[in-house]
Amino acid sequence: MGASMNSGGGGGGRRRRGRGRGHTPMSEINVTPFVDVMLVLLIIFMVAAPLLTAGVPLDLPQAKGKTIEAQQKAPVVVSITKDGKIFVGDEDKKDMTLDELVPRLKAIFEARGTKDEAIFLRGDMAAQHGVVTQVLARIKESGFQKVSIVIEAKPGG
Repeated sequence: MGASMNSGGGGGGRRRRGRGRGHTPMSEINVTPFVDVMLVLLIIFMVAAPLLTAGVPLDLPQAKGKTIEAQQKAPVVVSITKDGKIFVGDEDKKDMTLDELVPRLKAIFEARGTKDEAIFLRGDMAAQHGVVTQVLARIKESGFQKVSIVIEAKPGG
């Protein structure tokens, strides 16, 4: 590409309108920076979305079941991993023993103040049956009377 310099005079050079040597305003919108920002945001949300799901990763059993109606408060969730670790809530990343479970659930039960609130039990498919039944007994002991076992919807059913 070549460039030509016009050294003044009146020849066939272009004349600029306006004052001084300023640039003329562009009449087109440059969309490239906007698209770049949108693509970066899309990638961030695609990476972050799977991290926002349930706190304790479990392989839930599959079965046909009735969907539970949404509650106004966030439900209390007790999760049991395949190696027998017990977690209360999705934000709590510290596992607890069976002996620590009852005082923790009693405190939650008293803080909530409702007798008819359900608690959700999420148990890994590979968790031992004995651990699951012990946790169920401790949930009843802590004051919760309604226990809902969380399952994965069976495909095609």
